[in-house]
Amino acid sequence: MPSPRTLVVVAHPDLAASRVTARLADAIRDLDHVTVHDIAAAYPDGRIDIAHEQRLLRDHDVIVWQFPWHWYSVPGVLKSWIDQVLTHGFAYGSGGTALHGKTLRLVTSAGGPAESYGAGGHNRFTLTELLAPIDATAHLTGMRPAEPLVLFGAHTVSDEDLALHAKRYRELLAP
Repeated sequence: MPSPRTLVVVAHPDLAASRVTARLADAIRDLDHVTVHDIAAAYPDGRIDIAHEQRLLRDHDVIVWQFPWHWYSVPGVLKSWIDQVLTHGFAYGSGGTALHGKTLRLVTSAGGPAESYGAGGHNRFTLTELLAPIDATAHLTGMRPAEPLVLFGAHTVSDEDLALHAKRYRELLAP
């Protein structure tokens, strides 16, 4: 059985300046069945080619949204992409079944440590609770949410721990 075709939508406002997101993208870029798509680089003016993006989504079985956690949500570049690409009649609503049965996996990094995400922590909510809108998006579009891959403490992660996390990511997507 062939490997599922995987589209990794990388959403970082400046991937070249990123330590974590760039390292993770580099870890999986050479996998034959994986398409790494840096949407900020593809659309620096914010004008998204919706037909192209929808074609990419149709052509892949697994969709990965890879992004740094920004202000309890996805970065603006990914939010704009979602708003423009996941349209009525394509991703949801009457005739909007293009994503049904596909897997949606989140790969994200949070600056704070894991213990800061919880009822008693600095952020007051678990990351699972904070990800509820994305889970709702997966449900609305008919995608199956997969367990997220999260790197906590991204601001202070050692090079060694980042390399181990990148290896886990690669293993997760490898055939």
